[in-house]
Amino acid sequence: MSDLAALAAGFSEALRRAGVAATTEQAGRFAHAVVVTSPSELVDLYWVGRATLVTSHDHIPTFDAVFRHVFGGIADDAEFRGEQGASPVPSSRLPDPARRPRAPRAPSESKRAVASSPSAPGSEGTDSDGREVTIGTASREERLAQRNFAELDADDLAELRRLLHSIHLALPLRPGRRARRHRRGDAVDLRATLRRSHRSAGDALRLVRRSPRRIPRRLVVICDISGSMEPYALAYVHFLHAAASVSGSARAEVFTFATRLSRLTKALSDRDIQTALRRAAAAAPDWQGGTRIGEAVKTFLDSYGRRGMARGAVVVLMSDGWERDDPGMLGEQMARLRRLAYRIVWVNPRSADPRYEPLTGGMAAALPHCDVLVSGHSVAALEHLATAVAASR
Repeated sequence: MSDLAALAAGFSEALRRAGVAATTEQAGRFAHAVVVTSPSELVDLYWVGRATLVTSHDHIPTFDAVFRHVFGGIADDAEFRGEQGASPVPSSRLPDPARRPRAPRAPSESKRAVASSPSAPGSEGTDSDGREVTIGTASREERLAQRNFAELDADDLAELRRLLHSIHLALPLRPGRRARRHRRGDAVDLRATLRRSHRSAGDALRLVRRSPRRIPRRLVVICDISGSMEPYALAYVHFLHAAASVSGSARAEVFTFATRLSRLTKALSDRDIQTALRRAAAAAPDWQGGTRIGEAVKTFLDSYGRRGMARGAVVVLMSDGWERDDPGMLGEQMARLRRLAYRIVWVNPRSADPRYEPLTGGMAAALPHCDVLVSGHSVAALEHLATAVAASR
């Protein structure tokens, strides 16, 4: 399976160098599709890659060229620069698009075939002259982006900071109180129109229009730091520090909870991550404690939500849903939050498991009031979170 992940990462990297925007999330879908469909021939693998890695019809010629290059196994990957008209492999080697894929064989055979392929990234093969060639391997950053946070050690977390800071959180916009001039605005700026009429002897020959300014909505993140979230809590705090830096301290609010709610906005505002972590640890003394999600949401609404912090905001709750108290209380508080927030995103790292079902009391009570559920178990999954945060209703 590690060879399959390296193959997917190397193939997507070759596509990116050629100009096809293949993300790490798409590379993960490609690897998962290979396991599910078990392609027995090159034409089957071609359609799996095209279905999961190509999002625009204009990218198909480039994808075909890179596919011939990577899976043809007769060229050096370092010599390919993404020219669409100069494919290093003859067009006859490309699978016929009109040919339908054959019935898949057993998954174990497919994984062995892909793992033993001479063109898999990190492995060696031979070209038509019998010379050994090495296909480019996936970078450490790409492999780290796909790894589950629960599998990372201290050294990995140190390198993870840079990847987390590269995730851009774009917030949806809302109309502001102030207006700006706009030639297609829906309201007339009377004062500006009268001032301009002085140029034409008092005749308002041209109306000056205005429209409300569009400003980003507030981002509120409430993160579970209880014992059940221990493998993910530290990585999430690094992400929250990055989110506060990117979104701006005036628009981003960060809270943590285990047995009680703690506000970490000021603690995480320090640019130095070590100082921010020390201040966060002092501000939230209930690390690895019990889980009281309903009480935490109630405290947030009573102390901050009524003041307007949650009104029209994008609220992100990061928790596995293990509730120690009555789940009914969590359901009531989530209903209150639903009436105030613009969008609610729940991050549950356990949902990355294909067998996951929201059967725990906390998740079953909270999920009906959420707009979207994401896993957030890796850097690639947090990119999906960024997409969910930026989405409009």
